[in-house]
Amino acid sequence: MTVDDTTSGTGAEPPSDPSVHPTPHHEVDHTAEPTDDPLAIRLEQLILGADRRYTPFQAARTAGVSMDLASRFWRAMGFADIGQARALTEADVLALRRLAGLVEAGLLSEPMAIQVARSTGQTTARLAEWQIDSFLEGLTEPPEPGMTRTEVTYPLVELLLPELEEFLVYVWRRQLAAATGRVVQAADDEEMVDRRLAVGFADLVGFTRLTRRLEEEELGELVEAFETTCADLVAAHGGRLIKTLGDEVLYAADDARTAAEIALRLIEAMTQDETMPALRVGIAFGTVTTRMGDVFGTTVNLASRLTSIAPKDAVLVDGAFAEELTRTGDAPTSEAQAAEEAAAAEKERQNGVEPTAGPKYRYGLQPMWQRPVRGLGVVEPWLLARRGTS
Repeated sequence: MTVDDTTSGTGAEPPSDPSVHPTPHHEVDHTAEPTDDPLAIRLEQLILGADRRYTPFQAARTAGVSMDLASRFWRAMGFADIGQARALTEADVLALRRLAGLVEAGLLSEPMAIQVARSTGQTTARLAEWQIDSFLEGLTEPPEPGMTRTEVTYPLVELLLPELEEFLVYVWRRQLAAATGRVVQAADDEEMVDRRLAVGFADLVGFTRLTRRLEEEELGELVEAFETTCADLVAAHGGRLIKTLGDEVLYAADDARTAAEIALRLIEAMTQDETMPALRVGIAFGTVTTRMGDVFGTTVNLASRLTSIAPKDAVLVDGAFAEELTRTGDAPTSEAQAAEEAAAAEKERQNGVEPTAGPKYRYGLQPMWQRPVRGLGVVEPWLLARRGTS
């Protein structure tokens, strides 16, 4: 079993699927010896609910799948190659049998089953690392002198495991319901893969200089605070956090209004926090390819480029995004139009008539100088700002 090194890009076209041309199992030239630490083995048995019984070959045979397919599934899930050590359990056999059964029943193609394994493995690997590093590590500090972490860890995991498992399934079901709802509301089948979305990048300014000035612990706290603020604001206002990259976050929204509101609230939140550096945001609107929870395509590339040229504490958007905001009536086509409507409203008030027109726009758009953007030609960015109250 080999660790899968494939990572999704930030705006690049979708990476090729390694499952289409898999590396044969016998070509793996490195192995990871299973641990023989007694506590680690006890914890593994507790978490997996089974003892080590099988070598990879025996597990594949028991599951009724070829060794080649088993290896591809294991690699996709992100597990290290262990040669033919007896380290696998009934849980491993059951997982192989389930994936292979989905393929045999025609519910999933083989490449799709491997994508399911890969996306699940990548997501849960990050979750597990975070829980151990930031959660369990802190909780397992020995409460009394003379006690070892070993004496604390096992009973704590024993108590937490069923609660965390149920919570994980609950959150997954909630997220699955939300994602399914978005799919069924798509206008046509093509939108299930290639969809029109607003995509935004939010980037901390001068982060590289901060890495040289701050201690590691301070830097970690700053990044965690930034990611937490972004995640909360994106979720609260109806967007979806695609990924965090330390000093940068990528989010998406189904409409321009939602993406605009998130961007401006991010700027407002960061400027109110004196401990945070300046923030800049770039947003583009257009067709986006979605895959394994990530987004790809020209629209994503453009949002990234706009972020790199945005002023401090400001939001730059592309022409398609600006057009979408004006189409929905969230922004005027020009400040001249807004001024005319305001003047008409004021005239009606002076005549004792309740205004039927006037400033009703959430946002303002200011055209900026056209400029060449690497790989995308010449673009005309627009500066997004808030108008009145929202």
